[in-house]
Amino acid sequence: MSQAALARKVLIKGGLLILSLVVAGYLLKSLGIGTDLSEHWVDSAVKGQGFKGEMVFLLAGFLLIGAGFPRQAVCFMGGYAFGFLEGMVWSMLASVLGCVGSFYSARYFGRSLVSRWFGARIQKIDGFLAGNPFSMTLLIRLLPLGSNLLTNIAAGVSSIRALPFFAGSALGYVPQSLVFVLLGSGIQVDTGLRTSLSVVLFVGSALLGVYLYRRFRKDRQLGGDLDDEN
Repeated sequence: MSQAALARKVLIKGGLLILSLVVAGYLLKSLGIGTDLSEHWVDSAVKGQGFKGEMVFLLAGFLLIGAGFPRQAVCFMGGYAFGFLEGMVWSMLASVLGCVGSFYSARYFGRSLVSRWFGARIQKIDGFLAGNPFSMTLLIRLLPLGSNLLTNIAAGVSSIRALPFFAGSALGYVPQSLVFVLLGSGIQVDTGLRTSLSVVLFVGSALLGVYLYRRFRKDRQLGGDLDDEN
């Protein structure tokens, strides 16, 4: 492929990526949310709306998480909107869909651009995840560090297979999702008990992540890369 053709390909894909972000922003604005996921919005757009409210929450959560909004805030609002069990279901769905969306956006639209700018870092992540993508992704998700969005983008532009990455992400999302859905649902009832349980779950998942990190670090040459890349 000639340099001119490669440049056109990069520009076209970059333009599509920007367009997808514009569309996501328009959809969020049309839902009346922008980037302000608040109790007031949940009260007016989600609670008491039945299936329509569930779909609005799922769409908003997917778009926000896919664009880099803190996943924990979406889980908190899921608990506030639906209670613990139903809130966990919708929050996890939004989290996984957001992961899938940003992963494939990076893979199909931004791969050339990101690889050019961050080639060395992508190679490090690729090397870390490639050997055992499910276990390594689970490890990254359990550690309460770094950016969910950057991890999704880095994985998207790497050579990692999609399904093990999504499966490891989904399982790794569970502990923190439990924590924040519990906290959100605790606004309505059993605040003290649910808050205490949330703290225990958060600390437990963090300790598990640290344990797995130390274990794998003995077997692989990680250095400080994981802390930098997550």
